[in-house]
Amino acid sequence: MPELIRYEVRDRVAVLTVDNPPVNALGPGVPEAIEAAVARGCADAGIDAIVLIGSGSTFIAGADIRIFATIKNREQSLERSESIHARLMRIEDATKPTVAAIHGTALGGGLEVAMSFHYRVMAPDAKVGQPEVLLGIIPGAGGTQRLPRLCGAAMAIDMCTAGKPVAAQQALAAGIVDQITGPSLRDDAIAFAQSKVGAIRKTRERSERIASRDAGIAACAAARAALAKTARGVKAPFTAVDAIEGAFTLDFEGGSLRERELFADCVMSHESRALRHMFFADREAAKVPDVPKDTPVTKIERAAVIGAGTMGGGIAMAYANAGIPVLLKDVDDAAVLKGMATIRKNYESTVAKGKMTAEAMARTLSLITPTTAYDGFEHVDIVVEAAFEDMNLKKQIFADLGRITRPSSILASNTSTLDIDEFAKASGRPRQVIGHHFFSPANVMKLLEIVRGKETSKEAIATSLALAKRLGKVGVVVGNCFAFVANRMLAYYMREALLLLEEGATVPQIDNAMTEFGMPVGPFGMQDIAGIDVGWRIRQFLKSIGKTRAEGPQSAVPDRLYEMGRYGQKTGAGWYKYEAGSRNRIHDPLVDQIAAEEAATRGITRRAVKDEEIIARIMTALANEGARVLEEGYATRASDIDAVYCYGFGYPRHVGGPMFYADAIGLPTVLARVKQYREQCGDYWQPAALLEKLAAEGKSFN
Repeated sequence: MPELIRYEVRDRVAVLTVDNPPVNALGPGVPEAIEAAVARGCADAGIDAIVLIGSGSTFIAGADIRIFATIKNREQSLERSESIHARLMRIEDATKPTVAAIHGTALGGGLEVAMSFHYRVMAPDAKVGQPEVLLGIIPGAGGTQRLPRLCGAAMAIDMCTAGKPVAAQQALAAGIVDQITGPSLRDDAIAFAQSKVGAIRKTRERSERIASRDAGIAACAAARAALAKTARGVKAPFTAVDAIEGAFTLDFEGGSLRERELFADCVMSHESRALRHMFFADREAAKVPDVPKDTPVTKIERAAVIGAGTMGGGIAMAYANAGIPVLLKDVDDAAVLKGMATIRKNYESTVAKGKMTAEAMARTLSLITPTTAYDGFEHVDIVVEAAFEDMNLKKQIFADLGRITRPSSILASNTSTLDIDEFAKASGRPRQVIGHHFFSPANVMKLLEIVRGKETSKEAIATSLALAKRLGKVGVVVGNCFAFVANRMLAYYMREALLLLEEGATVPQIDNAMTEFGMPVGPFGMQDIAGIDVGWRIRQFLKSIGKTRAEGPQSAVPDRLYEMGRYGQKTGAGWYKYEAGSRNRIHDPLVDQIAAEEAATRGITRRAVKDEEIIARIMTALANEGARVLEEGYATRASDIDAVYCYGFGYPRHVGGPMFYADAIGLPTVLARVKQYREQCGDYWQPAALLEKLAAEGKSFN
């Protein structure tokens, strides 16, 4: 068995070092080892005080999340919570002063362990937090009871409902820690422990921050009101508030019991299962089976973007935000100046909101160099093409790039639909060509869909994954089919939305049903943001090669809106109307009329459509096409598709992505729906072979 806790003695202080790499997670045996080591120190006559410190880069990053998969029912969850509560109580009852010395992070269970020690010291760059809410749970080892006793209601609520870590100075000011150390955490922690000999202070017995019952209840009520606006569809933040309220209305034992009961409910919830699934999906996405971990990676020190429009400008901002100098090229001065003006306006808005200083804005803007020529492209490590979705135009750009850039430069395209292999051929350097599909707005949305062509090198893929992380994105590697994974599946999502519109639903009804489901914006609101003209250009290209975006009937309503010049928010009208200078959506009866006319043309008898049918049909279409993507090998795993949708389109993480959603309702149910819609709507509804196979075998996508 590995030695999870190293026990050393220095100047009558027992130094307990947690040694459970890579992040000292509270996996099996670690809490037990901490308790045993504390008991040993208390029993040792040669010891006056005890220090707990972490090895490696961090204190204790939290619980090992994989352990939740072993909990099969509420009783097991409750039993585990009761066990760790009792263990931390025994640690807190140590007969000699104990000090937690925090470096790196003390998150979740790590902070709960630290709070069971009598004192806490912290390295200047360390952070503490209770991020359990991000996994759909609440602190389950006394965190909702000890934390408010240290920092009061407001900060405890914020930490437990937002899940964001707190820096050292803020933690000190709030009372969570007692001292910020100098360069040597270990030495300073030992000295601090020596100064506390004979002075034991149990966190659970502190009462000054929870003395006012009324103030605590009021703070919790205010938090619930705020969460009603910001935490739509999720329960864990509200549950955290309920638990924290117990610190003000019950004694420690009663509050702890309440916390354990609420924690057990959370662990068994669909919300928590979905969020834990997405936690692992994020990490799995970075693993490409045929790209080894040690694949060489090119360091990106200079970049270039071609196209200063909405996407190109956003991509340039993403690079500049990461500290990477970037050339921004367009065809003429007017286009470049317009693009730079938009970029400046975006940064000014960020400054006005207090999220960026004027000095930081100036530094970041200085990294973007506008140009109308290829001068300097011979020095860049990567070029991202973000021109219009025109095959011939893009092929010409890649032919130019193949001549003027270094042989080692990565040549990436932001195309959302077109064939990466065509660009690769045009470049003359197919191993360096790859798709980097950003999502709008590119400086905000976290997904980078990395599209590998037939000859894309492993080095280019590994470099792209590393770059995605540096840009603050989640990189997901997909295959090169039309529209790749995200937009290929989205076509089926939109198909059903459009057909439901013709069948009798309204634009606001469909959008509202999907936002109530958890989407940040409905399908029609999304199109008004992206631009109806963008979809029209794609459809025209497909017509030229005899294809459509999705199998089945194609609604003519969006084409009619395009012909009327209704492109969305940018023209003041699309699926909705918009007043000048406003993005507020206004229902337009004209769209209802157009939908009714098209329904009559296709012989559809309109009817009342329920919200439940809207969600079921749209989600079933999405999952069924996702199954085809998997069986054809364009996605490595179902969780990659879930990551694509959560980070690219804002699919609700607490639902777990479209493939996890299908797993949750059961693949036999999904298959039955597909067959039902085939009878109801037509043979264009065909179950994916993989869906049929997995349903028959009693298996799931994930």
